[in-house]
Amino acid sequence: MRAVIVAAAVAFIISLFGTPIAIKVFTALKAGQPIRSLGPATHQSKKGTPTMGGVAFIAATVLAYVAGHAALTTLPERQIAQERPTMTALVLLGLFVFCGAVGFLDDFLKVRKSHSGGLSAKGKLLGQLVVGAGFGIAALYVPSTNGQTVASESISFIRDLPWGWADVGKFGSVIIFVFVIMSMSNGVNLTDGLDGLATGASIAVLGAYGLIGFWQYRHWCGDTDYARDAAYCYQVRDPLEIALIAAAAAGACLGFLWWNTSPARIFMGDTGALGLGGLIGGLAMATRTTLLSIIIGGLFVIITMSVVIQIISFKTTGKRVFRMSPLQHHFELAGWSEVNIVVRFWIVAGICVATGLGLFYSDFLAVMG
Repeated sequence: MRAVIVAAAVAFIISLFGTPIAIKVFTALKAGQPIRSLGPATHQSKKGTPTMGGVAFIAATVLAYVAGHAALTTLPERQIAQERPTMTALVLLGLFVFCGAVGFLDDFLKVRKSHSGGLSAKGKLLGQLVVGAGFGIAALYVPSTNGQTVASESISFIRDLPWGWADVGKFGSVIIFVFVIMSMSNGVNLTDGLDGLATGASIAVLGAYGLIGFWQYRHWCGDTDYARDAAYCYQVRDPLEIALIAAAAAGACLGFLWWNTSPARIFMGDTGALGLGGLIGGLAMATRTTLLSIIIGGLFVIITMSVVIQIISFKTTGKRVFRMSPLQHHFELAGWSEVNIVVRFWIVAGICVATGLGLFYSDFLAVMG
């Protein structure tokens, strides 16, 4: 627990005091956010606000991970089996950094062209596909000394599903891995439309995965002292690493939120949104909670579905279900203030996270009871 707390605290401090530096740098570079002319009229006042802020909390997370590992050296011998960086850490942080890099390229092109169109949709999806496939292969084809891989060959809910059809093999699991990464990346990106909205929702989801990772570490099949007498343990790889990285990312986002809340001094941009989505998708795969992530990240799913529904409805009937999609803009045009929308959507995100954690814990109680 000490290492997890250290990582979260260090990430928070670095992000809180490092983000103003990013604001000054991106302002000096004239890296202002272009605003779509088709968006809500109230957003035009945000034109020129520095973007690419995701760089700040991604860097803070990586540095905090190093600090968390330094704290591990003070723990008893049984607890430092994960003292050195693991494949799990390389996959999770790699997804965070490289999905963020795809977003950074998109942001850079927007700033350079002074236009809201950066990478083409196909280009952005291709970048996500390449990153997801690369780390998906690493997650499925690079086992530890005991044969455990970062991701599982089975479809999972709270743990791997026991039914035969759920066993999709390595290749099938890589495909699912890529789908989850791309879905979460785009889900967070679509949610990032109002000041602090995606940041606050991501904090809740990352906090949940920090708790899940630590709970799995305390009831880990890799801990022979626990597994020997336990009726139930979690077949995951490096759960302490999962908890440490999730907590660090949550702390980094919390520090960033200080500057990103309304009125935002800086936007995370696609750099932050795609990076966070990639990390959250990776956490879902690493903790064997792939289907549960639909509930934990429920706000991202709801907002993504609003876009899908809008597109299908318009193409098939010529009519729009919402005034504008994603969903948050529908409520803007309905007259809700930006702050009201953000806070209420945070509440929805909190309910989704609480429901997901409740289901996760109830499974443990059902087995142990």
